[in-house]
Amino acid sequence: MKTIFLATVLTLAATQSAWAGDPEAGKVKAAQCAVCHGTNGLSVLAEAPHLAGQPEMYLVQQLVNYRSGRRPHEVMAIMAKPLSNKEIEDLAAWYASIKVEVK
Repeated sequence: MKTIFLATVLTLAATQSAWAGDPEAGKVKAAQCAVCHGTNGLSVLAEAPHLAGQPEMYLVQQLVNYRSGRRPHEVMAIMAKPLSNKEIEDLAAWYASIKVEVK
């Protein structure tokens, strides 16, 4: 039982370190995302999701999927296509770093 727990913890730790994006660089890059997703990741359009507070790993995977065409979307395919892996990691780090409060 302890071995399974330890293996799980080590796997999660390795996965976390794989997403070593720079939130500040992501914030700069996110200026182009603000038109639909808002300046702080809170969407200004009904059809665009909020990105603030989303898990970094999820955001990375979705941007990679848009870039590759695995997740089709007319606008996001165009926006994600030129992004490097580093830019994707930075964007994900920025949006994941935004704290969202529900009152």
